[in-house]
Amino acid sequence: MCARGASTSARAGPLTARRARARSVRGSSATGECCRRGYTRRVALQGKRFLITGGAGFIGTTLARRLIDANEIVALDNLHRDALSGTELADHPNFTFQQGDVLDADLVRDLAAGVTHIVHCAAIAGVDAVLDSPVRTMRVNLIGTYNVLDAAHATQSSLERLVDFSTSEVFGTHAYRVEETHVTSGGSVGEARWTYAVSKLAGEYMAHSYFDEFGLPACTVRPFNIYGPGQVGVGAIHTFTVRALAGEELVIHGDGSQIRAWCYIDDMIEALLLVLERDEAVGETFNVGNTRSTVTVLDLAQRIKRLTGSESEIVSKPLHYTDVEIRIPNVDKARRLLDFEAKVDLDEGLARTIAWYRERKPALA
Repeated sequence: MCARGASTSARAGPLTARRARARSVRGSSATGECCRRGYTRRVALQGKRFLITGGAGFIGTTLARRLIDANEIVALDNLHRDALSGTELADHPNFTFQQGDVLDADLVRDLAAGVTHIVHCAAIAGVDAVLDSPVRTMRVNLIGTYNVLDAAHATQSSLERLVDFSTSEVFGTHAYRVEETHVTSGGSVGEARWTYAVSKLAGEYMAHSYFDEFGLPACTVRPFNIYGPGQVGVGAIHTFTVRALAGEELVIHGDGSQIRAWCYIDDMIEALLLVLERDEAVGETFNVGNTRSTVTVLDLAQRIKRLTGSESEIVSKPLHYTDVEIRIPNVDKARRLLDFEAKVDLDEGLARTIAWYRERKPALA
């Protein structure tokens, strides 16, 4: 057995070198100028093979549609929420769907074999689902993430990138202009509300540990309140829009003074594509959001009511769990390393979203 000092030194050397190599490419990329022009350049993401866990979800299906014409996509999902049905993806020759669960380690490993990119979106999400099933939340978010990372390590010879989805909830109840390096907060032990954030944060630690110990080309994103066409199941904008179009009450909790920064799905996907192709992303965590689209929940409900032309009443009801009072990211790191800049402001994004829901209103009823 090595002495403590010798053991620590032996471990620290390769880790330091690996992180230094991952960071040394910054400033040397020739792709930044094209990135600043818009969402058109995707030269690095052609002829690849992707595994997307949670591939029938909102973000997974939107990402697949952006990639499908030039790449092979394998989507794994248990269809707890289904944004895939009714899309053109199912009939695309480059798309393969596998119904299953990330808790099935053998299945995940089989699907990951030979892929070049893995995007791990699968998780238990939504406050009500978390409160109802805190144990399953932690099993899926912890064991499922471990299974994905282990499968990625097994196919590391072909793997170019793994993107792990974390959450903005890791910053706790008060997150104002938070940077990636700010201290995270898991809430009080015993509050089921925080099992989601804690398990997602543990997943981040695992992803970065696989990078540190094995050189797995992993990175993490922390999305801040993503919305847009295709969203199913949960989310304030989804719920407000569906109810406003149906003429039903828009329910806010408390006085609606909770503050959120909302990020349109196209901006989220652009950030994802950048972390998938940029060497600067490896070994890093990135906040993804739009600080220009910051409003209170009450303001959000009022905007959606106005944009839909709805007669819905906005009503207040008490909240039965701890809420997040403010959630606004600092996205300077993504701007600096990835040239990422959210482009779609809130009213424009809401108008696009409402139009999508309006077209599908009968199916949503």
